[in-house]
Amino acid sequence: MAKMPHLTITPDKIGFVISLARQFDAKDVLTDVDSGSNPSDDGGVDILEDQANDPVQRELVTFIHDLNVDEQIDLVALAWLGRGDDTVEGWKTLRQTAADAHNERTAQYLLGMPLLGDFLEEGATQCGLSVEDLDEYGSARL
Repeated sequence: MAKMPHLTITPDKIGFVISLARQFDAKDVLTDVDSGSNPSDDGGVDILEDQANDPVQRELVTFIHDLNVDEQIDLVALAWLGRGDDTVEGWKTLRQTAADAHNERTAQYLLGMPLLGDFLEEGATQCGLSVEDLDEYGSARL
């Protein structure tokens, strides 16, 4: 059995990123470009569209940017692990690759990854964290 990796990022932070990533992934393409109507008139569909000034995206980018470098590296490595790029046995190499690739665009990189929330949850689960540990904080924060 593989030894579970030590993570520098806490489950509550992972859960929060997962929660925001899932909200961000749920956004649909912009269909009402000249929206000036009352949200109650159009069924509030604008909130589900990918707007340029999306508050969920801003919050997610800010949150990831405010993590320290080790936490950002863990987040990228967890996403890769959950995506199937390696296994827990290869965590050390996976994390080192993430460290070597680290730059100031971590948030933008992660937001460009479809299914980020699912990948992070899968990676965290493989590292021995339960879904309840991750959901508890993400749900409480929103």
